[in-house]
Amino acid sequence: MPSPAETSPDVSAADTIEERILDGALAQFERVGVKKSTIEDIARRAGVDRVTVYRRIGSRDDVVRAVTAREVRRLLTELDEIPERHETLDDIVADVFVTVITRWRTHPLIERLLALEPERLLGQVTTEGGPPFLMSVTTTVAILRRAVERGLCPDHPDLTDRVEIACRVVHSLIVQPVGAIDLDSAERLDSFARTYLVPILSR
Repeated sequence: MPSPAETSPDVSAADTIEERILDGALAQFERVGVKKSTIEDIARRAGVDRVTVYRRIGSRDDVVRAVTAREVRRLLTELDEIPERHETLDDIVADVFVTVITRWRTHPLIERLLALEPERLLGQVTTEGGPPFLMSVTTTVAILRRAVERGLCPDHPDLTDRVEIACRVVHSLIVQPVGAIDLDSAERLDSFARTYLVPILSR
């Protein structure tokens, strides 16, 4: 019987199978969207049977949620590494903002859903987007806490509130990218973050 510090082979195998299913689902969704994808399609790409998909993940909607959650976690992991590359709060905030918007605009799954099923994507970032949004706030707060420890950011008692306000600004730009503000380049995104987001977090 494995000790608590060891990894059970059964657990590792289960994790591997679930990752294969999510990889297969992501590839399938990027190819034809969600609406035209079936559990059988996902199972085929993952190299498992459909029963395994149902048992490990659930229905197609469950698979969609699991794929979305994993992609969000991947982005948040990338964001968590950004502070170590910078020596000022302005640079950290700008890099985080540019990364978030750029990843959103260039993600193959996002591009496919925008083209084929925009209504599904809208639901993912609005009525069903609560958990990912809260994860984003939590990650950003953690990033700024580290900046506080390094003396790069004021230790505001309402830091979490400030972060949520900034995250809501970013969220609005994702939900409605068309507006009077030109954010079509990384340089303009960088300037926007320094001009409008940094003051929310630092003043």
